[in-house]
Amino acid sequence: MDETEFWELVDSAREAADGDPEEQADLLVERLLRLDPEQVLDFARHFEVRYNRAYTWELWGAAWVLLDGASDDAFDFFRCWLIGQGREVYEGAVHLPDALAELLDDFDEEIDGDGEDLGYAADEAYEQLTGAVAPDLGIPAAPSEPEGTPVDFENERALAERFPLLWERFRA
Repeated sequence: MDETEFWELVDSAREAADGDPEEQADLLVERLLRLDPEQVLDFARHFEVRYNRAYTWELWGAAWVLLDGASDDAFDFFRCWLIGQGREVYEGAVHLPDALAELLDDFDEEIDGDGEDLGYAADEAYEQLTGAVAPDLGIPAAPSEPEGTPVDFENERALAERFPLLWERFRA
């Protein structure tokens, strides 16, 4: 599976789910079940590489502003959700997290920002196809700390200065 096929699966599931992350995860599992186990592992590799790439202080700060706070787990689920938003939103946010203010049409704190189930879709599909737990993906381990300069999440003024577009749209 190449990168284009990966994003096509993500996009088709999101569109069919009408943006609901839980429904998107269910549809993604259904689509992955149509593939062979090695293709499912390829999908998992693509997902995990992007998940690890999004482990930055800047994105965590953006998630903090969007969600009005983001614990370690909430940020993990946010990164899954971000991948689920598709290539354009994901790449734009990784490049410039504050751009999420312009990349997101709507954002509902109740359902958006939490893509936990998306993070398990490939594992679930692989297990259903093979009856076994997915093996190690053979990709570099995730960094132990987020990349970049730490963000003071408790300092609203600093957050507003660091993420002016997000702050204006979602917190002002």
